[in-house]
Amino acid sequence: MSSDASERPALHERLARPALALGAGALVAFSMPPWGFWPLAILGVALFEVTLGETPSRRERLRLGLLFGAGWMYLGMGWMVQLTAPGYVVAGLVFSLFHAVATVAAPVGSWRVIGRPAALAAVEALRFSFPFGGIPLATMGMSQVGGPLVGVVRVGGVILLTWLVVQLGIALAALVTMLVHRTGVRAEPQAAPALLSVTVIVVLSVIAPRGADTGTRLDVAAVQGGGEQGTSALEVPSSLVTERHLEATRTIPDDADLDLVLWPENTIDVDVFDGSAIYRAIAAEAARLDAPFAVGVTEEPRINSQIVVAPNGDIVDQYVKVRRVPFGEYVPLRGILEAVGAPIEQIGRDAEAGTGPAYIDLPDGTRLGVVISWEVFFAGRAREGVKAGAEAILNPTNGASYTGTIVQTQQVASSRLRAIETGRWVVQAAPTGFTAIVDADGNVRQRTAVSEQRVLYDTVELRSGRTWYTNLGDGPFIVALIGLLALSLWFAQPRPRSPWRTLRPRASE
Repeated sequence: MSSDASERPALHERLARPALALGAGALVAFSMPPWGFWPLAILGVALFEVTLGETPSRRERLRLGLLFGAGWMYLGMGWMVQLTAPGYVVAGLVFSLFHAVATVAAPVGSWRVIGRPAALAAVEALRFSFPFGGIPLATMGMSQVGGPLVGVVRVGGVILLTWLVVQLGIALAALVTMLVHRTGVRAEPQAAPALLSVTVIVVLSVIAPRGADTGTRLDVAAVQGGGEQGTSALEVPSSLVTERHLEATRTIPDDADLDLVLWPENTIDVDVFDGSAIYRAIAAEAARLDAPFAVGVTEEPRINSQIVVAPNGDIVDQYVKVRRVPFGEYVPLRGILEAVGAPIEQIGRDAEAGTGPAYIDLPDGTRLGVVISWEVFFAGRAREGVKAGAEAILNPTNGASYTGTIVQTQQVASSRLRAIETGRWVVQAAPTGFTAIVDADGNVRQRTAVSEQRVLYDTVELRSGRTWYTNLGDGPFIVALIGLLALSLWFAQPRPRSPWRTLRPRASE
């Protein structure tokens, strides 16, 4: 037999494990919107655990962790290609490295069953704040909005939900491997306690508070002007966007008996809104319908806000967007990117960030949380409004720049997560889709099609009370993940044998 033939099995094995790691990441990606089959997330994590095995080398962990992340990120963030192909490549690599580092940082041996989930969930939590304030797209929590585990976010938000999914996948894989190889319970002593902890968290999510119905209702009309997707503000005049939304609004009957009309993010672009021609048109519609309007306005110098216009024409409240989209509304590291010739000329000036709390008040005193577009991906923004007394949440957004439905479906999934986390209804309005109404249990009651011109009408339940997550936030669960990882690393360290055990009695003389 030739030497080449004898090397084929080794080569096959070297190729098989990277392919499995890449495929495991792809399964996680396909568990997310727009594909959205939630069990694939657990299956993908389990396959990754089987691919790694109990005691992979540091180099193997780095390589396989990178491939797992790549299969997940490059599919889940595929929308980025149309905006910036180089940015897509770099972002996918950076976030894949997050998972590679987590895989290397976790212990090997039996304590990996505890350490790996903690490490992988911790780097997912990191994505909510780093880099550039966080880029939480294609995150694990989105994959579970249609599954039975999603109620966990009432207890600990998406960070706890992410840990639970990863812990479940790794513990199940460890147990199955143990049974297949018949290595006995002693081989995986941490798997059973891990599954028990998952069960406890799920039980807690069933009994956790969900907020309470106040008995008051808000009749809402969410306006979608429609139009072609995949277009930017440089291609479509802002006046056309405004006119399409006015057209849709004028289809609302005079006797609609509404409490609020919601327009999407930045559907009005003017130097100064108050006193402008579009302000007068909005005020006239508010007077006709005898209902306040919450409209998305971009004013100079690039202030992105939601403004409330009362039926009498008064501007009664305004919320300015706090979390801006990196490389969309502002350019991090602008000087460096300009120096290397990056094409950032489309973002001529950075948008100004707001500093106010995340809510608006209607003329009758009803308080509503507001998360503008990108902010809906950050649980803390919705939580802030609810802690301040918001009884429902508004999500005016603008996804018109994106073709396909990856971003749009992930945003609806995020609105559903925010609804369950806070126990509040969420009304999402977009210029070209998706406009949606989500109840406090995360159910999508209505949703528009992409590009259609339509007004959604619904009666929103105003709610009070707090979930455990609203009270606790993310901090305790991030600390818990770091603590679990630290403990697993400490217990996984080899212990020196006691010198007394090495002593042997001398033979009797």
